Amino acid sequence: MILILLGPPGAGKGTQAKLLANELRIPHVSTGDMFRDHTSRGTELGLRVKSIMANGGLVPDEVTNEMVRDRVSRPDVKGGFILDGYPRTIPQAEFLEKLLADLGRKLDRVVSYEVNEGAIVERISGRRSCPSCGQAYHVTSNPPRREGMCDRDQTPLVLREDDRPEKVLHRMQEYAAKTAPLKAFYGARKSILEIDGMLAPDAVLGATLSGLGVKKG
Repeated sequence: MILILLGPPGAGKGTQAKLLANELRIPHVSTGDMFRDHTSRGTELGLRVKSIMANGGLVPDEVTNEMVRDRVSRPDVKGGFILDGYPRTIPQAEFLEKLLADLGRKLDRVVSYEVNEGAIVERISGRRSCPSCGQAYHVTSNPPRREGMCDRDQTPLVLREDDRPEKVLHRMQEYAAKTAPLKAFYGARKSILEIDGMLAPDAVLGATLSGLGVKKG
């Protein structure tokens, strides 16, 4: 089974990708993992990504596409895979469609996690992390025992710059402009499965598996 997960920042795509990968026994393929893999191995693509990011630039489609081509051509994805963070744009989706056709494969479903903007801002801006040990918290759903302090080492918790409400809203606007049109692209191909992302993670997983016609293991 080949799946694409869509949804705005904070919709829980990463969490669901890992849960689905475990249930379906297929690899979770994320752009972040691909970037880190190529960078750590010092490949030509990895060196290009490292240089671009070091200069504060955005990785162009042609580089991301080639990383995807490399990743989905490996033996471990023969039984299928879950794409998280790709495609982000219509040109990337068109590239992926042609790539899969060239490989004699096809996309099964696109799962779109639906979460309202206010909930996303609350989810993300409520995140806190320990700069010392990396432990993650949330001010409402997973608060530390002592407000503002890490349970492990009592280090003051921090709010990442990207998690500030104004930054979250900017990311939402960027998503709406670039990625949301993918729903129309895949909707025209009748491959969209919409899931309520406001549910608890286990309930979201159950709804996703049910929509895919898969029994939870």
